[in-house]
Amino acid sequence: MLNKNLIILSIGQVFSFTSPTVTVLLSGIIGSQLINIKYLATLPTALMIVGTALGAPVASKIMEIKGRKFGFILSALINSIASLICAYSISILNFYLYCFANFLIGMSVSFILQYRFAATELVQKENIPKAISLILLLGIVAALLGSNIVSVTKDLFNTEFTGSYVSLSILTIIPLFFFLFYDHDSRVITNKNSYKSILNLILNKNIQLAIFSASVGYITMSTLMTATPISMNVMHGYSIFSTGIVIQLHVVGMFLPSLITGNLITSYGHRKIIFIGIIILILCIATNFLFETYYGFLIGLILLGIGWNFLFVSGTSLLVVSYEEDNKFLSQGFNDFVVFTSQAIGSLSAGFLLYLTNWKTLNLICLPMIAFLLIFLVNNKPKKNIN
Repeated sequence: MLNKNLIILSIGQVFSFTSPTVTVLLSGIIGSQLINIKYLATLPTALMIVGTALGAPVASKIMEIKGRKFGFILSALINSIASLICAYSISILNFYLYCFANFLIGMSVSFILQYRFAATELVQKENIPKAISLILLLGIVAALLGSNIVSVTKDLFNTEFTGSYVSLSILTIIPLFFFLFYDHDSRVITNKNSYKSILNLILNKNIQLAIFSASVGYITMSTLMTATPISMNVMHGYSIFSTGIVIQLHVVGMFLPSLITGNLITSYGHRKIIFIGIIILILCIATNFLFETYYGFLIGLILLGIGWNFLFVSGTSLLVVSYEEDNKFLSQGFNDFVVFTSQAIGSLSAGFLLYLTNWKTLNLICLPMIAFLLIFLVNNKPKKNIN
């Protein structure tokens, strides 16, 4: 299954995906230091996700016109420059410039998330779930690399965390040099009637399930993950180190299951893995609600990552095998716009809801969405069944 272009994508994932990991770990904490309005502390994180959502159709269109290679090189430049702007904004204590820089990081992430679609173009159809899983699995390496380097370098300059983002800028420019050797650009003649094409996507029951499952996985994960550093560090008094361990293991929970998720989908089908993902998210919420302790956070966030993985990998794989080739870029852009808009809503509301209520109530708020997905899964039987 491995080939030169897939290896380049894998290297790109390792270094590029450090930026969203670092943003999740640091931006809420930095935000609370830069602004006195505490419920706005997660705004930088939320704006990264808003940038991802708004950038999704743009990234897809740019790659349709200019190719994958151009898009991935452009994203490395944006990612690196945005990280430098973050460093500068922290050094001058400017919350709003820091928010803008995080928005730019989100724009670059919308290109990075196309890695998983590019990987499916490099393998046979039966290996599509495995290719997606491989790219996501390398997110663990990115998380460990990013979180440890930014921790080591956070005090390199006078203002804490300035050095973290200078280091992040160096990490995120590295993929540019590898993508110079990327030579697979899948081009298609797209359907001119985009409104009709989008309508066809919406009416396709497999695509409905694909988008809905990934969206619920992301809005649940985003809401709880964004609130976790604030809840642990600011409200419960746990150290940055302890909070970082929980976030790192959460990211491991997000990506390590990718070792088997692709094989599970191949063996048991998309719908069964989506069902298992739903059950795991319910267990996550139960753990967070019943055990408001360090290990409660730890286990709950690991379960949150695993549940997200099952829903997201299944949803992505189901999408790829359900759309027509001439609607590939439109489908991918539309999917990512909906999915990451859901994530943005979760992230934008996380800080406000956490300060308005509490950690336990925030978890309960996520339950109705998960229940609705379960009902949708049971009742939404497509005429053309795809496992």
